[in-house]
Amino acid sequence: QLQLVESGGRLVQPGGSLRLSCAASGFGLEYHAIGWFRQAPGKEREGVLCISNSGDTTTYADSVKGRFTFSRDNVKDTVYLQMNSLKPEDTAVYYCAAGPDHILHFRLCAPGEYDYWGQGTQVTVSS
Repeated sequence: QLQLVESGGRLVQPGGSLRLSCAASGFGLEYHAIGWFRQAPGKEREGVLCISNSGDTTTYADSVKGRFTFSRDNVKDTVYLQMNSLKPEDTAVYYCAAGPDHILHFRLCAPGEYDYWGQGTQVTVSS
């Protein structure tokens, strides 16, 4: 069974940092496009950082450019979202997702392109 499990979300003060983890079981994340998405109450799910399976294309939401970065550990079959300089508007449930290797680059952060989703982890940025 293919499964993604996120972890690392918590309450953090503005300006702080968090690293979210997304561990896979049942398949190799390195062969998939990976998306980090978030959804705040009353808002649509948005792509935050999405990367092609080859790693040659990364798409960022404008609001996180320069603050969020992606990394992976293929041995652990885990990907990470490093979030720095967090702002209250970053508060949301964060999801990781895995999609096929043929997602067109301009669709890389489209939620509908992804087949597998984690359960989400809550990130709250507040003083």
